[in-house]
Amino acid sequence: MDGKIVLPHKHGENEEKVIASLPDAESCSQVAEAFKLISDGTRLRIVWLLCHCEECVGNVAAAMEMTDQAVSHHLRLLKKSGLIVSRRDGKEIYYKLADTRQAALVHLVIEEMLEVVCPLD
Repeated sequence: MDGKIVLPHKHGENEEKVIASLPDAESCSQVAEAFKLISDGTRLRIVWLLCHCEECVGNVAAAMEMTDQAVSHHLRLLKKSGLIVSRRDGKEIYYKLADTRQAALVHLVIEEMLEVVCPLD
């Protein structure tokens, strides 16, 4: 097999172009994982907060009205995904949105879907 997909039926004009540009399964799985992470309301709120300021676990926990341990769990998942990054300053660890295209797009989607205006604009 040469890797070219051949459709058994022709229903439109652009099928070959679309099929030729179809993203690979691995890339789609990576994007799906990012969407899974932000499909949780708490993580969505955490990401939105960290889009606009750098915060420590204690402040994120207070803003979410959750325990530090519960917030740490969410932060770990978001960091592993690459949506947020951290830095250490003494004993404190600070989190913020990663400076990546993916993170910027997630920020945009959150604000558009929630119809929330960035407080820093």
